[in-house]
Amino acid sequence: MDERLKQIVGHFAVEGEVTDIRPLGNGLINDTFLVVTDGPDNYVLQRINQAIFQDVDLLQHNIDCVTRHIRAKLVAAGEKDIDRKVLRFLPDRETGKSYWTDGKEWWRVSVFIRDAITYEAVTPEYAGYAGVAFGRFEAMLADLPEKLGETIPDFHNMELRARQLREAVAADAAGRMADPEVSALVAGIQACEQEMCKAERLYRDGVLPKRICHCDTKVNNMLFDRDGNILCVIDLDTVMPAFVFSDFGDFLRTAANTGAEDDPDLDKVSFNMDIFKAFAKGYLSTAGAFLTPVEREMLPFAATLFPYMQAVRFLADYINGDTYYKIKYQEHNLVRTRAQWKLFTSARAHVPAMADYLKTL
Repeated sequence: MDERLKQIVGHFAVEGEVTDIRPLGNGLINDTFLVVTDGPDNYVLQRINQAIFQDVDLLQHNIDCVTRHIRAKLVAAGEKDIDRKVLRFLPDRETGKSYWTDGKEWWRVSVFIRDAITYEAVTPEYAGYAGVAFGRFEAMLADLPEKLGETIPDFHNMELRARQLREAVAADAAGRMADPEVSALVAGIQACEQEMCKAERLYRDGVLPKRICHCDTKVNNMLFDRDGNILCVIDLDTVMPAFVFSDFGDFLRTAANTGAEDDPDLDKVSFNMDIFKAFAKGYLSTAGAFLTPVEREMLPFAATLFPYMQAVRFLADYINGDTYYKIKYQEHNLVRTRAQWKLFTSARAHVPAMADYLKTL
């Protein structure tokens, strides 16, 4: 057992003696460990990636507000087994904050939720579960009294992403604008820019609200019990004010894609309406009560927005010389752009069908 990790755990109010600490999961952002004790609970120790989450105080403020509010809602509703239905972070023994730092690294500890499992498969059944879970998550936070900040500023700001593409084209740092395919992709993307940036305009006009959203809606960010019942939503680092499109559209960008994000075979890439229908039905069953008519009407737009945004980001990075995303080969970002652009065009072709289906719910 790593004695340094044991010392870090000692800064938190854990119960029992630590008997083992070992790596947990395969997360790409934070380093995560399972802390085994001889007490009533085991724990999850995480080193927060400060390169991504630069304001840890804000990050934990958001998480503390959200988990406290959800816990209060569960208590008021008379729910049982609440410690399995919302995350609980331990305080630092000295400061009382839900993280500890030595000035170089930032750590936090949460109670490990026992007898819980996650799923990786994206089937209509589990897309429906995801819709229910993330819709309920938003609904429970619709009346959150505290103000939350953006843990990753402008995370899903389409106007910013469009501006970054224009700047990449103007600079042409890697000399790739001479490629006719690249210039054609830029032209096609920019022809849709006004349409795809309408959420920000509606927000400024006071027509479209921001909600407290999860902003990382993947099937494996839900915990289930052994009987297949949803326990809770996890991985709360990106919880922040956003349009509901962030949760609705980002899930569908990956889940409703019949191909891979970087699929070189564009014949495999299309928008899966069965996944859309299952997710939308589940989502509206729990979120429908608080959505405005404009939010509900624009859910098909959300399904097109996120492949469009990702195509913009991949293309800008390719034109810049691959400075942001890790690549496996020279044209990887260009291949990613093609696949996301194909997914966008497929989703956009399904917008009338999406709108018709939503009217039936």
